[in-house]
Amino acid sequence: MTTTDHPDGSQGNERLDDAGDAEELEFGIEPPGGDEVIMVPWSLMLQRRVAGRVERSPRKAWIILAASLLGVFTASFTITVLTVSLGDIANDLGSTKSILTWAVTGPSLAMAVLGPIGGKLSDRYGARRIYLTSITGVAVFSAAAIIAWSAPALIAARLIGASLGAAAGPAALSMINRSFPPERRAQALGYWSLVGAGAPVFGVVIGGPLVDSFGWRWIFILQTPIAIAAVAIGFLVLPRSERGDRHPFDIAGSVLLAFGVGLVLVALNRGPEMGWSHPLVLGGFIGGPLLLVWFARVESRTEYPLLPMRYFRRRNFTFPMINQFFANFTYMGGFILTPLLLHDVLGYSTTKTGLVSIARPIAFSIVGPIAGYLVIKFGERTIGMFGSAVLIASMMTLAMVTASTGMWWIEGALVLSGIGMGACAPAMIASIANSVDKRDLGVASAASQTVSQIGVVAGMQILLTVQSVSASSGSGTSSYAAAYHVGAGAAVVALAAAFFVRRTRHDEPQMTEPLAVA
Repeated sequence: MTTTDHPDGSQGNERLDDAGDAEELEFGIEPPGGDEVIMVPWSLMLQRRVAGRVERSPRKAWIILAASLLGVFTASFTITVLTVSLGDIANDLGSTKSILTWAVTGPSLAMAVLGPIGGKLSDRYGARRIYLTSITGVAVFSAAAIIAWSAPALIAARLIGASLGAAAGPAALSMINRSFPPERRAQALGYWSLVGAGAPVFGVVIGGPLVDSFGWRWIFILQTPIAIAAVAIGFLVLPRSERGDRHPFDIAGSVLLAFGVGLVLVALNRGPEMGWSHPLVLGGFIGGPLLLVWFARVESRTEYPLLPMRYFRRRNFTFPMINQFFANFTYMGGFILTPLLLHDVLGYSTTKTGLVSIARPIAFSIVGPIAGYLVIKFGERTIGMFGSAVLIASMMTLAMVTASTGMWWIEGALVLSGIGMGACAPAMIASIANSVDKRDLGVASAASQTVSQIGVVAGMQILLTVQSVSASSGSGTSSYAAAYHVGAGAAVVALAAAFFVRRTRHDEPQMTEPLAVA
């Protein structure tokens, strides 16, 4: 209870909750002595007013979801348009396309390596605080990329921004999972899939013409205000999550995990260019797993681990992780391989290839929310197995493509791929979230993100390598078929992993209002 002086000279009592007290201390608001007079900044007053209205709203969880997804959109919509613009950027900055590839792959590696640390920080210091800090970093270094004067400057801006932004995904997932009851998390994560898959499509459709008309810097001119808006909206509406216990931070586990995952990803990334027998690549494949084994030993012995190893004894944690690794292996392996197939075998132009390829992420973004609702009715295992089976069908369909195959056959295969991943993702991510303690939602989300990202890199690099090796000893069509068969085999493993996932049992859920998008 706090006493304040009113203008009429009387005194009254004003109650401030714990979050308010903490926020005042954070802003450095302290009484100068004598009678206590609290001066609250206008921004904090506005935030309290908006947060109070959100708290009383029957759509509170959906508002939090929408605000969080704006940050996800901010971080992901540049990927596709930046990739297709690498040639223009290289010409403008006097560099090469191979060097500037690190402006795309570097941030992906940083997010995979630093994601678990960001997830732990969100559990320790509060998901809202870490999310806002992370998106602020994205905004600052997106603005820095606008004025990049050389390839190293652009790569540095992208890499630092992604390193700071690596915590945004785990923190956002933590807030979403805390806002929705377990039986409704799959619905929310369906919309997560919609934004994650739809943002790159938006980047191509909107960003592509901007780049063609005004130059590549408009990618970041567009991203920066969106990131600023995500920070402002998040500051106003996102809830102040509880801070975790202030136990010692697991520095040893963080270092081992970062270097273990990093070595594996660098080896996968450099293998096709440097050769799989290159000492650096071999060192990554040997040293990375050894460090990860060491990480597991450290985590099983430390009192306050970065990632509690006990969760891996829970089938609804481990098997969804396996499913997501191999499902992303298949999906993204096909994602990177199909444009080459369309260009090299069918002779499609770059524009036609881009338009045809959009069918896959569009199907993903549409099916994601639908799958979230179907999980409630049929369970995580059924939907996860269905999605994995559709991924197998997609790869086998693409493996049958020849130089005379019609466009509708290819479009159908790409739609199947989007449907498969759109069904798998919300079901398996919800299963992981429902299998861990509430205080570990951030680190569990980050672990899922890291495993999925390793699957993405592995699928892209291994399928490209299979196709390249096969092309040297056979026709172009058969080389792509061989790579797609490997992708289908990975989807079979994903299907088997989904089979072992148990359906999460809940009480009959109450109907909630759908997400309203303004």
